[in-house]
Amino acid sequence: MLQVTDLNVSYGAIHAVHGVNLEVRQGEIVSLIGANGAGKTTILHSISGLKRPTSGTITLDGQDLVKTEPHKILQLGLAHVPEGRRIFAEMSVEENLEMGAYIRTDREAIARDLEEIYQRFPRLKERRGQMAGTLSGGEQQMLAIGRALMSKPKLLLLDEPSMGLSPILVREIFNIITEVNRSGMTVLLVEQNARMALSISHRGYVLETGDIVLSGDAGELLENSEVKKAYLGQ
Repeated sequence: MLQVTDLNVSYGAIHAVHGVNLEVRQGEIVSLIGANGAGKTTILHSISGLKRPTSGTITLDGQDLVKTEPHKILQLGLAHVPEGRRIFAEMSVEENLEMGAYIRTDREAIARDLEEIYQRFPRLKERRGQMAGTLSGGEQQMLAIGRALMSKPKLLLLDEPSMGLSPILVREIFNIITEVNRSGMTVLLVEQNARMALSISHRGYVLETGDIVLSGDAGELLENSEVKKAYLGQ
């Protein structure tokens, strides 16, 4: 579904991503793990059109994304849940979810999907009229995921969904990601919590200072001695 080939990204003189190759197949959860500053978020920004790469190709179902505007990438079926959630704090929960459907015109289907989101996230339904900025961190993360799902994507990019959350909420968010995937959603997950990310993924990539240094089956990566030492504290 997603093919990234020989991706290079720079910020001025800083070469942040070096010839990265990765792919995501339909129906998978694929994790991209690595330390802070390794280039994970930069790769996601390049895929969703927020950062233009220096060179390389990115395709979604064969369609070139490198020269495509971000809103058109969303229309092609790729939704991005950014690091830090970036909800609209002074809008209600429901207004945030409706903003997720901004590119859609099918009013009846939008209403049905809104009810589906409320079934998946009962806490959001309880708080539908509440200002989003007053939600807890975990609730804001649920809202950010729900807002992305309202665009009816076929591929969901998730950037550090566990950031700043308690262990109980981290488990809840990862359970939600697994459920969303089981319902047919393909997911590319960027996450510092390597153990949790790999435990729900089909495959994974390990990024170090802009380079993919390891890739493979998620279960194998969990057992890899280098991964254990660098990311799992073993």
